Amino acid sequence: MSATFDPLDASPRATLATAALPRRVRRLLEQLYALVSDEIAPLLERMLAEYEQQLFRQADQARNPSLQSGYLETLRLVRLRRADLIPRYLLGLETALTRLREGAAVAARPVTNSAPHFRELRLVEDSEVDENTVLRAVASRHESRAGLGLLLLGQRFGVLAGAPAFDSERLPVGPQRLIRSFAEACQPLQISLESRLDLYRVFDQQVMLGYAAMVESMNALLARENVLPSLSFVPLRTRPSAQNPAADGLAVPAAEPVRRASASDPAGERRNDPARGAGGELNAGPRTGANAGPTHEPAAKPARENDQPRPHTAWPGQPATIASADAVDFATLQQWLGERRELVDKLRPRAQPSAPATALNTADLLDALNQLKDELPRGPQPLRKVADLRQSLLAAHERNDRGDDNTDTDTERPTALSRDDGDVFDLLDLLYGEIEQRLRGDAMISTLLNRLQAPLLHAALQDRSLLEHSGHPARQLLNTVAEAGARWTPTEEVDPQLHEPLRQAVDHVIEHYKVAPGAFDTANQRLQEHLQTMARKAEVSERRHIEAARGKEKLELAKRRANQAIEASTVDQRLPRFVQTLLSQAWADVLTLTLLRHGEESDAWRRQLAITEQIVAANLTGVGATAPCGLDADIEHALTLVGYHADDAGAISRQLTIGPALTDEAASRTELAVKLRSRVRLGEEGHAPAPRSSLSPRDEREQACWEQIRALPFGTWFEFVQNQQGDAVRRRLSWFSPVTDNALFVNQRGQRVGEQSLDSLARMLARGQVRIVVEERSRLVDRAWHAALDVLRGFGGNRAPANDGAGTNEAGA
Repeated sequence: MSATFDPLDASPRATLATAALPRRVRRLLEQLYALVSDEIAPLLERMLAEYEQQLFRQADQARNPSLQSGYLETLRLVRLRRADLIPRYLLGLETALTRLREGAAVAARPVTNSAPHFRELRLVEDSEVDENTVLRAVASRHESRAGLGLLLLGQRFGVLAGAPAFDSERLPVGPQRLIRSFAEACQPLQISLESRLDLYRVFDQQVMLGYAAMVESMNALLARENVLPSLSFVPLRTRPSAQNPAADGLAVPAAEPVRRASASDPAGERRNDPARGAGGELNAGPRTGANAGPTHEPAAKPARENDQPRPHTAWPGQPATIASADAVDFATLQQWLGERRELVDKLRPRAQPSAPATALNTADLLDALNQLKDELPRGPQPLRKVADLRQSLLAAHERNDRGDDNTDTDTERPTALSRDDGDVFDLLDLLYGEIEQRLRGDAMISTLLNRLQAPLLHAALQDRSLLEHSGHPARQLLNTVAEAGARWTPTEEVDPQLHEPLRQAVDHVIEHYKVAPGAFDTANQRLQEHLQTMARKAEVSERRHIEAARGKEKLELAKRRANQAIEASTVDQRLPRFVQTLLSQAWADVLTLTLLRHGEESDAWRRQLAITEQIVAANLTGVGATAPCGLDADIEHALTLVGYHADDAGAISRQLTIGPALTDEAASRTELAVKLRSRVRLGEEGHAPAPRSSLSPRDEREQACWEQIRALPFGTWFEFVQNQQGDAVRRRLSWFSPVTDNALFVNQRGQRVGEQSLDSLARMLARGQVRIVVEERSRLVDRAWHAALDVLRGFGGNRAPANDGAGTNEAGA
């Protein structure tokens, strides 16, 4: 018997209005609740709609009736009970805020370590483990993205609660609480575990996507209300004197102050010049964590042609230029990491002093890493943090030590990594975190990336060049796997034949990386061979679409020339309106076909122009001249060549040759006009294209973008922004016509995805809805790595101007 749930509990609930809190604290919590609920409620509505669509697609693609009925039953339950989910979730959020000081009091009590009673022990269900693992992974991911903002929010919530600073787990609006509250609100849906896990993933993608920005908004609200208004996580630092700005080609004024991130402007001012590069720096959305650090505003670089970024034109799998100008040596990376740790340690609550840790040497670490690789979970898994792998390694090493030596656990010293090895883990953790933000959530790709973590760490611990040079084989393989799951490639456009070569490449690395130093190189070469084959297929497909587009251009030019010829023959002539219609439609198709087949210098073209003059002369109002003998037969034959039925061709011929005095009755003209309107004209596919609406003239920025696009080489890749979150898809500008202003776009498999005018493309580029991909940052791993470096630079006032691969700052791509 299934349980029944009351839509909303009828028992009285704690609300902020009735909470036993100081008046000012209550008012601030009400403002925070209004801010969060206004932000989350519409996102929850969108999430439920997306989840229902996902269930419907899964049912439609189910491989057997049993699975299909399961999906449809889940869909029915969600639609039946979805109305209560959002109110229940918001009530849980409000209840958590009302208990702010209760939680602080409980946390302040001393905890007595008592062993659990035997009767309290039980076996944990696998479903509990799976669900908790997914919830914990989602929460940890958002804690990492908004880590420093959460630290500030914890300090301010400590003030509201009259207690020490809150950590992320205790924050009522922290990712742990928000996600756990959602899991509790989903219980009345009574759906299966698999369906709940899918719902949690949709919640992560739709609702939690802007969580870091929401944390910044809450900090800004509390700062405006004088709750630690001067609290800042970026200290005012001066640029080290050893650096020479002129050496980087930047002219920094000596008296220019360092910008300081604040709650009201966490990222500082940024320029927006769409005509520069590929549109200048576009709005990349809210900046989070260390990205909100201080920045120097550099002066413009000297206008040199060589400074312009080159557009990216290579297919996936084809060699592209790998930029090394921004390479950073390992010592500099360690310096930035040290500044980051120093800052984070200052913001953390002071902990009790512990015994100094024993450093684990690199050889033992490699052994532990090799042993741990066989313990990875099987099946599809969400992307794992490298920091979690680090903790697993240390825990496994400590267990092994306790098993080998009978050491007293009370006097045992904890194990830690050496500084160099720890920095390698931290850098790869930052890289994986940035890669995750650029993935669309493909479970198979996430699993492959998880399996690559151990080999990548093994290689980086022995060879620091993996972190310094983007051309390292390990980074190339990592990029190939990551790009297979990139957000810029829609799921329906992914080549299913690519998954097996990716899996084989990762398997080869897993099996041979311990004994063969060139395992990455070998696997990468094999994979690149497959990708180059795919690129050749895409080129062939693209070539066919280009030829078709060029044929359409020739047809359009022929139509224009035919219309010009008819206009030249009828100018200043008084012709019946119906005759003018026949000339501009049926006879224009005849002239177009003649021009395409024979050309403008041919006798056939001159013959058709002469017939056009004879038609005009035979239909002049008030002129009694008769048509030349055989004209009607010539017209009828020409119309049959463009596809008119013999009867329709004869009727049109009579209308064009007998003149205004002898025309048929109005009924026959009406019938013929109806047939003309329903007929598809020469070169059209279905209905006639709608005429382009008249647009306002391009402004200066749009004109600059238009000229820039016309100067681009064929094959340049563009990124089209799809939504307000900044998700983008990549499209290749295969060809455009300088005459018709039409541009042909294909996807990464060479399939045509549409045509667009250069004018509309330039306007979109000026508004930031389109970005041009530049060659130096075309790869996903390069973008992720430079974003990670920007995070580290922000802690020491060394931030460089961001350029995330599209000639612009990436907006969520």
